[in-house]
Amino acid sequence: MFNLTNVPDVTIGLVGVSRDCFVLELTKRRLNKLHDACYAEHVHVRSLTTIIENEVDVLKVLDEAKAFGINALVIFLGNFGPEGPATILAQMFDGPVMFCAAAEETGDDLINGRGDALCGLLNTSYNLGLRNIKAHIPQNPVGLPKELAVEIALFQNIARVILGLKSLKIFSFGPRPQDFFACNAPIKPLFDLGIEVMENSELDLLVLYNEIADDDPAIAPIVEEMTKELGEGNTYPDLLLKLARFEIALLKFLEANLGSRKYGIFANKCWPAFEKMFGFVPCYVNSRLAAMGIPVACEVDLYGALSQYMCYLATLEPATLLDINNSVPNDMFNKCRTESENDSTVPSDLFMGFHCGNTPACCMKNCSMKYQLIMNRLMEDSTKEPDITRGTLEGQIMPGPTTMFRLQGTAEGQIKSYIAQGAILDVDPHSFGGIGIFNVEDFGRFYRQVLIGKRFPHHAAVAFGHTGAVLHDALTLLGVENISYPLNKYEIYPNENPFGI
Repeated sequence: MFNLTNVPDVTIGLVGVSRDCFVLELTKRRLNKLHDACYAEHVHVRSLTTIIENEVDVLKVLDEAKAFGINALVIFLGNFGPEGPATILAQMFDGPVMFCAAAEETGDDLINGRGDALCGLLNTSYNLGLRNIKAHIPQNPVGLPKELAVEIALFQNIARVILGLKSLKIFSFGPRPQDFFACNAPIKPLFDLGIEVMENSELDLLVLYNEIADDDPAIAPIVEEMTKELGEGNTYPDLLLKLARFEIALLKFLEANLGSRKYGIFANKCWPAFEKMFGFVPCYVNSRLAAMGIPVACEVDLYGALSQYMCYLATLEPATLLDINNSVPNDMFNKCRTESENDSTVPSDLFMGFHCGNTPACCMKNCSMKYQLIMNRLMEDSTKEPDITRGTLEGQIMPGPTTMFRLQGTAEGQIKSYIAQGAILDVDPHSFGGIGIFNVEDFGRFYRQVLIGKRFPHHAAVAFGHTGAVLHDALTLLGVENISYPLNKYEIYPNENPFGI
């Protein structure tokens, strides 16, 4: 029924440029070596046949790129390169562009075999500024083929983030609860990023759900999937039919309402009226859609859903959205320090990331379906068996490397971000919900100076791997200038009291 591929395929075109007073064959030969090095690194690129020496060549390359379905471009200075045509190509190409340049190969060939690309890339950079073009220039933009192939592999992930956001629509259902104004979502910055937004009522969502009949033929396969996924954690088998109906309703809506866009994500209100009207909590369904690459952020957190989706685009692995929730008690610290494998770990480096139960099962060390304890206290008689608060996926979050990330529109209509890499520890949190213990070096000061100091919400997107380099360069390409990250103890944050360190 559903044919949803919620991530772009990146098709990279590799194009060489050559200044007409240099040896054209030098660029051709170096381009062939770069092409082979990319395939050795399992980066699939398509080398274009035209080498750019003038503006007419630019038009030929654009036609060739269109014919081959190329949506990301690497412009390679095999020699000094003509900065005018090279930057005109970047200006006219409708997709992310990377520039890199060839290092000299041997001291035995520095006459006709010298390309001067180190110099040429400086001129190219100046011309990019003249044309107000945002192009990706890697940290090490001049190199031998194998070195540049590694940078192109990184660019492939960066390009996926850019292309995903370019064709993204965020769907929301309902207004955020009063106590969660922290998840404020001014939509102008989203439109500035090229993202479409479609806001809907909670009643719209209820109508969609009620339109799915109990005997819908799509239900049985989804219930079977859920049963297999939960295994021994399938504590409420009677609930799966309702949850399957809800999953179908969301996917049907997504498929029917993408319109001009290719990809979609959700930010939905999940309490307090939801449980009384639907008869369950949506957490497990949210976790399943996140595993498909379709984040469903709770509490109508549009920027949380966007941040989670960007983590997915950067890694091609499911991500989650967690509260930066509570500190780790001192009596658990020694166990955490042992697991961190870092003798310098201090208590303020640790915190627990938690949410009700929206983390995909594939990102959990152990999990089972339970009920939302906090909502149960609020909505149901805790002396009785839970009913309408059932449907969370709870357990310990999978240990390993992690990246915390947030892109946020401020109340003033500006945009800012943070990135922090660390690890999720293999330590039992001894608590409820989907929860894990995080270790981020110098987190205490980062929490005070960035998360509090810059007024970020409590939700953080969590990637299961270190992807800070990709996210940082993608943000730069998107024009986001306010990017924060943890500083070490020798560096002082802006506005930090130097006497309080």
